[in-house]
Amino acid sequence: MNYTLHQLQVFLKVTQALSITKAAEELHLTQPAVSIQLKNFQTQFQIPLTEVVGRKLFVTEFGKEIALAAENILNEVQAINHKTMAFKGQLTGRLKISSVSTGKYVMPYFLTNFLKHHPGIELVLDVTNKVKVIESLERNEVDFSLVSVLPDQLQIEKVELMQNRLFLVSNTEQKFKDKLYDKSIFKDLPLIYRESGSGTRHIMEKFIKQNNLPVRKKMELTTNEAVKQAVIAGLGCSIMPLIGIKNELNIGDLQIIPVKGFPIISNWQLIWLKGKNLSPAASSFLSYLKKSKATIIKDRFDWFEQY
Repeated sequence: MNYTLHQLQVFLKVTQALSITKAAEELHLTQPAVSIQLKNFQTQFQIPLTEVVGRKLFVTEFGKEIALAAENILNEVQAINHKTMAFKGQLTGRLKISSVSTGKYVMPYFLTNFLKHHPGIELVLDVTNKVKVIESLERNEVDFSLVSVLPDQLQIEKVELMQNRLFLVSNTEQKFKDKLYDKSIFKDLPLIYRESGSGTRHIMEKFIKQNNLPVRKKMELTTNEAVKQAVIAGLGCSIMPLIGIKNELNIGDLQIIPVKGFPIISNWQLIWLKGKNLSPAASSFLSYLKKSKATIIKDRFDWFEQY
């Protein structure tokens, strides 16, 4: 046998995702590249590792055994890499963070310089919706989670990073003459929602309920990007985080509708389980955040003050 570490990595990811397409996305490879690596790996075994039934990919019992072995091998290789870096006096380890989808516009800026100074740290950043973020935290699968709505059911500790400001937005085809509208404007605007379980959806619905707004729900979409494109196309308006629409505001694809009571303000917060024994990498990152967050906000997010 002459399989490579790369083939082991690809095969393991396919068994976890149960999809070549999803595995390719997570590995940042093309689908054909993953298919070729999977085929080359399979040729080294006389027993099938996977099978396709009704267009669904399944892992055989033998394949599950090989996947477990592959995971152990890759973990050992990673341990060797970490030990090598540690021997050279560098901080090593894996830093695992889950983030709500709009956090992808925030979290990278709080990570960049830290990772540059500690090249021995491997980052695993999972961007998903609020429900899955909290689930991964509850199962202790991550070091930290980035949220804008704190979970009620968990005992946590937290560091507040920065404000999350949400505005009512539309495309620029519709003209709004008033300098500041009353909240009754909502009865004339078809609203586009995020899916249930989204932090943005939670904040939006809480605001609507507290203010007893006469809303017209137009549709529900599963990502902020989908909502953004629907608003730009003229399918309706939406309440969206400012952090994700900077470029669209600058080039004139979107506009903020001035309404009393806006922006809605929440806070981006990095949370972790209370009493968690943080790894050296996680502990070092936490110390870095507390020391550097004000500078990062000033350098990277000063444009917030324009709105």
